Amino acid sequence: MVLAAAPAAAQVQTREQALAQDAGEYARLYGVPQDEALRRLHAQADSIPVTDAIANQYRDRLAGISIQHRPDYRINVYLAGSEPVAERRIRAGGMSVPITFRTGAKASRERVVWAITYHQGAIRAALPSPPSMGLDPRTGELVVIAGGAVTARQGGAAALDAKLSALAGVPVQVRVMDRVDVNLGLHGGSRVDGIDPANGKRYRCTTGFAVTDGSRTGITTAAHCLDDMTYYAPDRSTMPLSFVGQWGWGYHDVQIFAGPAPERPLIYSDTARKVERPVEAQVTRPSTRAGDFVCHRGESSGYSCAEVELLDFAPAGDLCGGACLPTWVAVKGPTCKGGDSGGPVFSGTSAYGVVKGASYQTDGSCAFYFYMSLDYLPAGWKLLTDPLLVPLRGNLPQTLQR
Repeated sequence: MVLAAAPAAAQVQTREQALAQDAGEYARLYGVPQDEALRRLHAQADSIPVTDAIANQYRDRLAGISIQHRPDYRINVYLAGSEPVAERRIRAGGMSVPITFRTGAKASRERVVWAITYHQGAIRAALPSPPSMGLDPRTGELVVIAGGAVTARQGGAAALDAKLSALAGVPVQVRVMDRVDVNLGLHGGSRVDGIDPANGKRYRCTTGFAVTDGSRTGITTAAHCLDDMTYYAPDRSTMPLSFVGQWGWGYHDVQIFAGPAPERPLIYSDTARKVERPVEAQVTRPSTRAGDFVCHRGESSGYSCAEVELLDFAPAGDLCGGACLPTWVAVKGPTCKGGDSGGPVFSGTSAYGVVKGASYQTDGSCAFYFYMSLDYLPAGWKLLTDPLLVPLRGNLPQTLQR
């Protein structure tokens, strides 16, 4: 988030320029032309009202909804039970997007989330160290991520599946991965830093989004950052910040600092902090789908984009002042580093959340990072959006075939 007027050399993007930047990453990752990548990102945003309506219509059966990128672009809806639902097509992003309904999911999303919430303690107690957990929306299973040695001592993945399924009351899929979940370190940043009075060392964090409580504006970062921090602009000029509060337990990891009101709510969207983009909308956690293509930025890792992997995710260990609730969203690696904590997660000019932590494999590579949805900003605070942009498209996607 940018607190003051941008340097003269900085570029403030339009909505189309922001999407074009993200489309460049999409084209590179999926091997499609730039114009096709741009259409798909428009379709991702335009299809949200339709998938929200589908989720509501099939709530009792819904395991999840995912965006498919290969071999073709489509939306998949996963339902428990065997009663078929005919494929639909919608017009979104200037293209015809199929919506395919796949039956046979092992449990509904509601059942799995309930199981994580109420049986998390029993699952944690059954293993030598608390695992991370989440919903696989494609199968309707509770995913438990455990290390290879732990799994072997439990008789293998199949035996552990059965044991944890009995505890949770829903089908469990054990994924073997030797990794550790951590809050991303206090360095890097875009940029706030301060000195920890406990050890005299200087630490940094990444700033997120502009927020307001109606009378004040503020800047977000992660709750596990320091309480006394200074904002650094790209030209290294500084600006003192006033600590407002921190919320860092269960489903929260957010801290707010007050500063001068920004001329516009902007986020840096490139590694060098020379390109800014306005924030005009928020995508809620219920509207987020597996496979959504999102980007994040931190001073340590720079700008990168990847797919949402797990919804209703509970990180391992006690990173939330104890066990974390299944409210986090996990995004595929390989790009995340210490210092990205608090950084913005976005797509185009839409805001998704703020980075909390990451899961690292034994070789130090990033398996995935996880973020807090902006749905969980503290009571009374909301995302500050750009009044200079015109409203989002008024034409919702239309069903072509049922």
